[in-house]
Amino acid sequence: MAPAQISSEARGRRCPRSCGRSPDVVMRTTVYASPIGLIEIRGSEKGIVYLGFKSRRAAAGPPRSLPAAHPVLRKCVRQLDEYFCGRRRTFSLKLDLNGTEFQEKVWKEVAGIPYGRTATYKDIARSVGKEKAVRAVGGANHANPIPIIVPCHRVVGSGGKLTGYGGGLWRKYWLLEHERTGDGPARSRVETLSRKKISL
Repeated sequence: MAPAQISSEARGRRCPRSCGRSPDVVMRTTVYASPIGLIEIRGSEKGIVYLGFKSRRAAAGPPRSLPAAHPVLRKCVRQLDEYFCGRRRTFSLKLDLNGTEFQEKVWKEVAGIPYGRTATYKDIARSVGKEKAVRAVGGANHANPIPIIVPCHRVVGSGGKLTGYGGGLWRKYWLLEHERTGDGPARSRVETLSRKKISL
């Protein structure tokens, strides 16, 4: 797989009140063109704050091959590129997570799921000492602000059934197949499968 292109708009901006951080925190942003769509990355001086898929229409023009200016973003882009090219299985990035105590416990467990493996929501609930809180684990997983790096795509339903994913079920399937085979399936095939009940 050829390396993806990078479109960078690294800029400093104050953190809005809605982000839950001090308004003095400066956020920097870049957009990375991955094989499964444009990914917006935001970072602070402490680490990566957010990673999310965005529509091509929301981007400022087509992706261009430009480096991310800030070291935090540049390292993240490089490691994402290595992941999508099949050369990286774990990430070594500083993260600036901001969730409830329960959410952060869930995210820590999710981050520990090995490459190419999956865990169920019940597995995660058991790991955080709340075996009956499967639905709450699902909510925390959905609220994960840094997918792929905190690999919420590796969390599946009972029996291996693929359930909701913020980036779209086809992306979840693509990422799991990429980790299983070294490459992702064609989007047309995944979109067809995503309309069905997919089980691993």
